[in-house]
Amino acid sequence: ISENTNAAMQMASGDYVCFLDHDDLLSPQALYLYAEEIAKSGADFLYSDEDKVKEDGSKHIQPHFKPDFSLDLLRSNNYITHFVSVKRSLAEKTGGFRPEMNGAQDYDFILRCTEKASHIAHIPEILYHWRTSETSTADNPMSKQYAYEAGKRAIEEHLVRTDTLGTVELLPDFGFYRVKYPVQGNPLVSVIIPNKDHADMLRSCVESVLEASYENIEIIIVENGSTERETFAYYKELSENPKVRLVRWKKPFNYSAINNYGARFARGEYYLFLNNDVRASISADWLSEMLGVCQRRDVGIVGCRLYYPNNKIQHAGIVIGIGGVAGAMFVDLPRGRSGYMHKAAIMQDLSAVTAACMIVKREAFEEVSGFTEELAVAFNDVDFCLKVGKCGYRIVYDPYAELYHDESRTRGPEDSPEKVRRFQNEIEYMRTHWIDILKNGDPYYNKNLSLKKWNYSLKA
Repeated sequence: ISENTNAAMQMASGDYVCFLDHDDLLSPQALYLYAEEIAKSGADFLYSDEDKVKEDGSKHIQPHFKPDFSLDLLRSNNYITHFVSVKRSLAEKTGGFRPEMNGAQDYDFILRCTEKASHIAHIPEILYHWRTSETSTADNPMSKQYAYEAGKRAIEEHLVRTDTLGTVELLPDFGFYRVKYPVQGNPLVSVIIPNKDHADMLRSCVESVLEASYENIEIIIVENGSTERETFAYYKELSENPKVRLVRWKKPFNYSAINNYGARFARGEYYLFLNNDVRASISADWLSEMLGVCQRRDVGIVGCRLYYPNNKIQHAGIVIGIGGVAGAMFVDLPRGRSGYMHKAAIMQDLSAVTAACMIVKREAFEEVSGFTEELAVAFNDVDFCLKVGKCGYRIVYDPYAELYHDESRTRGPEDSPEKVRRFQNEIEYMRTHWIDILKNGDPYYNKNLSLKKWNYSLKA
């Protein structure tokens, strides 16, 4: 396949080269939409959404609505696949297709092209129809096990070319991969935990941090208006631990201001913002997992996968526009389920993740002046992520760091008139300051998907 494709590329005379399999189908408007995008943006690498078509052409199935370019998603799975168009000069610069990667030659080619591309464009329309058969990977992924081994090698070589330290593992689902980023050095992580009462909950949270496999930490508990005797007894107990420091926020509750205040006392290169109702009882390596990803040059924030106590998902990333402003995805999906295109279970870039458990580069935090204190309760983490993303950092959802979250048990429901007014003001703030992404859509989502549901349902 690689040799034939390279020979055909040498025969081609156009400025752009498009790639498709001989038995697949293009939508009638495909080339026009690509040409239109090239004229508008000068993109040198383009791809579209796709679906599958039965061998006899009788039925279209499994629409794949893709996000705009997501490096971490591409390292997890060749989500781009079809319909790829590449500027001829870029294709030549990459050296074309490599025979030693047969089985994953397209994956390898896409990785090499996107490393060098100046502008990657995604057309959110189904322009490619991938024909299925019993021997094709479209309908029977187990038919080409060798292809997944080749894909693993393609990612490994991509990591070397991009000077990224990491190891690649095959996941049980064919065609999906996990890149593990080891912690480099021994940087100090400052764990910032706002707290009011609920000593039992705080104890579980603090013990989760102290029992984590990564040990170079300091814990800063920001006390805010506790009254329960048990809480102060636990504070006294913690005062004997040199890794723990208690500071007091004497003003009314403001999540953003409290975390900013805690950060003033932090000495670490990385800040872990952690709600007092979060606990880890799944794996001890959750902190080193998140830290390893956050140490990458291009990453500013890493979020995790959170579960309710009943083992259903509370957070698997946030999409802008869901519910009107922003919302967590895959809420109530049972643990062990991976969701649409396995997105609940694989690493990917997103526009936002929750600050209930979020690790941040100190330099990124300082660059955006921390959390916006006008957002006292809602959307402060979303706003923070958008600010950091605007500075050029990646926001990464890491599902391999798994914790439990007893969401909002501390503050209770948002149902008083005062809280309702405050929430409406926070909605208005987001709509004023982030109108572009709310109007144009989250680049890591897709305009064809619903903003009313949390499970990647089709827009009605």
